[in-house]
Amino acid sequence: MKERTKLLVLLAAFVAAYFLPIEKPRTQTAFLEGLFLLKDYARQHVILCLVPAFFIAGAIGQFVSQGAVMRYLGASANRFVAYSVASVSGSILAVCSCTVLPLFAGIYRRGAGLGPATAFLYSGPAINVLAMILTARVLGVRIGLARAIGAVGFAFVIGLLMAVIFRKEDAARLANGPDPFAQAATDASARGPLQDALFLATMVAILVFANWGAPNATVGLFAAVYRVHWPLTVALLVVLGWMIVRWFRRDELVDWVQATWGFAKQITPLLLAGILVSGWLMGRPGTDAGLIPSSWVSAAVGGNSIAANLFASVVAAFMYFATLTEVPILQALIGSGMGQGPALALLLAGPALSLPSMLVINSYLGPKKTVTYVGLVIVMATLTGWVYGAITG
Repeated sequence: MKERTKLLVLLAAFVAAYFLPIEKPRTQTAFLEGLFLLKDYARQHVILCLVPAFFIAGAIGQFVSQGAVMRYLGASANRFVAYSVASVSGSILAVCSCTVLPLFAGIYRRGAGLGPATAFLYSGPAINVLAMILTARVLGVRIGLARAIGAVGFAFVIGLLMAVIFRKEDAARLANGPDPFAQAATDASARGPLQDALFLATMVAILVFANWGAPNATVGLFAAVYRVHWPLTVALLVVLGWMIVRWFRRDELVDWVQATWGFAKQITPLLLAGILVSGWLMGRPGTDAGLIPSSWVSAAVGGNSIAANLFASVVAAFMYFATLTEVPILQALIGSGMGQGPALALLLAGPALSLPSMLVINSYLGPKKTVTYVGLVIVMATLTGWVYGAITG
């Protein structure tokens, strides 16, 4: 760094400190909101969501063969199969934009093409079956159906566009083989592919059932599963323990833990820092305590102009939504005058993106690909919301 740049950085830090409006109540409250959001995330998502996701990502890197990833998600795989697998794989995970990151990193480093990997990255939090049902129940069947169709379409289109835009860079990456970080150490393993698949499926099932939320209704399939989701989780943990003891060598388990730790130490600091900043700016979901007043947001998303849809998409992209929290938040915003178009734009951009997730995605894809991915989500959410608002308005 040049001396002139260092001087400018120091001057900027001094000016920011000098004029920091810390005496204002909203600034003080916003600082606490960042800490509250960080605490909420640590309590509600780290142990049950993020930690299992790290172990799944580590297992993908160690135990899933590169050939299997390339066959279904590689650049040379059948596009319909690749994007269908990416979308369906994401739809069964009731995870937020942050929990999906280790899983995305695992398949990307193992040799998945950029297109299918980003389709999975979007679909994980966006194509959430539980969220679709809750949206239809609370906000209406019409917007619930629009969200389902839009999210599935987004996963395909965004993945295809990312693959086309960065086809040369991705071809060069795949030509070099899998990321050295993700090299599997299980070539001499006595297990078969079916056993590895069952091992991964068991961990995914643990992630899903451990985070199964309480439904609105007391009857039906989702309510029935919720009543037994903890016994199911415990039973699956017992099965997982049996698999670990019977199917894996000690050196394989050590490699798995090391791979898991590699993901954890790279992702966790960026994730927590992003959540803290998100809390400062917007406050916790459902509160009006961030630096940006919620009244500004409500006033900017009325009607169905392009500007209103764009504003809804951008704000939603930078906010952090825990799984399923976007629906009650949106219900309150609609009650405050939010248009139907901006509401759909928020549903399509918000759950799939957040400031914390952007920081982590950048560490894997780099600034150019990250900005392109975020831009595609925002632009498509904006246009889709505008068209939907025009049709329903």
